[in-house]
Amino acid sequence: MQRRHFLQGLAVSGIAVVMPAAAQVFAKPITLVVAFAPGGNIDLVARVIAPPLAKELGQPVVIQNKPGAGGAIGGTEVARAEPDGSMLLVTTYNPIVVLPRMAPISYELENFASVGLIAFTSQVVVIRAEKPRFASFGELLKFARDNPGKVSVGHSGIGTTNHIAILQLQAATGVEFNIIAYKGSGPAILDMLGGQVDLLVDQLSSSIANIKSGRAIALTVLSDERDPLLPDVPGTREVGIAGLNISTTTGLLAPAKTPGPTINALNAALNKVLGLASVKEQLLNIGSFPMPGKPGVFTTLLETEDRRARALAREGKLKAD
Repeated sequence: MQRRHFLQGLAVSGIAVVMPAAAQVFAKPITLVVAFAPGGNIDLVARVIAPPLAKELGQPVVIQNKPGAGGAIGGTEVARAEPDGSMLLVTTYNPIVVLPRMAPISYELENFASVGLIAFTSQVVVIRAEKPRFASFGELLKFARDNPGKVSVGHSGIGTTNHIAILQLQAATGVEFNIIAYKGSGPAILDMLGGQVDLLVDQLSSSIANIKSGRAIALTVLSDERDPLLPDVPGTREVGIAGLNISTTTGLLAPAKTPGPTINALNAALNKVLGLASVKEQLLNIGSFPMPGKPGVFTTLLETEDRRARALAREGKLKAD
């Protein structure tokens, strides 16, 4: 089953009843920590929800970018924060459950409490449009197979969804890339457009503007199915690697021991924001689909991916390079 359909099923079956956020008094401004540089998927999603979330919660909501160490710097700050709802982490599951299996990290899944899912977005393989090195995904794979390590690919950081996607792509195709890590999709996109790296594996949300403007070309969506926002771009089944389904799901976490009423108030506010037509439109414009639901939906995803990451680590399949 595709992750998008799995998550939508969970969300539909577990939609939270939206209650006024005023039922919970927030005494301090709220910080949304983004553990990557500006311009990437998580940063873009956070900036869509921040203004309406501030209105709903009655407090300023500010974005704080804390890039570095594959998301560990920002994750550590939130894990150690006061559990009062004033500092939250906008994140995918990778920095929380995959990165600790790949590098020494000071936190684990139990150091966080789920507030809820935010959005889902596809992963794409992207090259620059100016003097493109490859005309198709098939041409890219053929050259990479014939020339191991001669094709450079950028990603947003060690242990991120993008990084894991590259490792899965290598395993599925038998190629060996020259993998280059950045402190977020933003810097990686700039180097891809400038020709410093040959290609990028990235979330559609952070690359769609360059694709639509003609500055970048999407060679494939890393899913059996085409993405409805890129109807002319083939999925993996069409390029000969069926079964490779990779996507990014963004959610909101609080420090562990955050009181239940605070979590519930934050979840209710988040779901109300994700139900706004203006927010839905903004998310769709950046290639993301809103995913409202109860806190447990994100918890289930995190626990599932944590078990998978632990198993891969035991098998020696989860490596930093």
